[in-house]
Amino acid sequence: MRTILYVFTAALLLTQVALPSPEMPDGIDTSGSAKPDILKGVTIEQRLNSQLPLDTVFRDENGQTVQLAKYFKKRPVVLALVYYECPMLCTQILNGVVRTAKNMTLMPGKDYDVVVISFDPNETPAMAMAKKATYMKNFGHPETAGGWHFLTGATPSIDRVTDAVGFRYKWDPALKQYAHASAVYVLTPEGKLSKYFYGINYSATDMRFGLVEASHDKIGTAVDQLLLFCCQFNPDSGRYTLAIYGVLRLVGAATLLLLGGYVVIMLRRDKTKKNRMA
Repeated sequence: MRTILYVFTAALLLTQVALPSPEMPDGIDTSGSAKPDILKGVTIEQRLNSQLPLDTVFRDENGQTVQLAKYFKKRPVVLALVYYECPMLCTQILNGVVRTAKNMTLMPGKDYDVVVISFDPNETPAMAMAKKATYMKNFGHPETAGGWHFLTGATPSIDRVTDAVGFRYKWDPALKQYAHASAVYVLTPEGKLSKYFYGINYSATDMRFGLVEASHDKIGTAVDQLLLFCCQFNPDSGRYTLAIYGVLRLVGAATLLLLGGYVVIMLRRDKTKKNRMA
């Protein structure tokens, strides 16, 4: 009965799974040949399954020197590359991370960690602390503060991380700000790149699936596993879509279970009827 319940629950939840989107991801569109010179080379190149250099040294929001390895132990990680004084896009990226976290039952510090790294080497731990305070207030769960980490670092450390994830950006001297694209990254507890989510709006369902997969099935529920069985991740769009063969296999299994249950019930009824007539 529990298996049948899971099947029906999965069927109901499948209606919430993200379908393919014809729209371009949010953020800077670096495709096409007519882009301004400052945007040439500004892109995000997927490096799926690449290893983040966990021995890289940064400073946390308290000014303490830390290695990235500190945040990669038991849980998957959502990584955001921003700079804290960004007047536009970075704020929207962090707003998107918090908005998605609010819409998930998975909790930072318990099921996953959020690591935010500034790619501006001139920014300080004081700026990181102020930014963390702003977003912790926005999130509204102060008990999860230990799962949110805002880092700053020197150019060599920043370069190692941005190279590992394929994040390409440029300084615009005219505007006095960085030109960059927008995405967040899901990594396994071992620090390997698992998923790229583009833009500034991240589906809570997609993010949950990505974290469940990256955790090696250590978080989430049995229903999550059933849903993932019926979905596949599109790395180009950064979305989960229905996988028809997975759906057909699940429907077939559910049909067999229902038929088997029906046969068992009918046999029991026949046996009961014969006993009464005897």
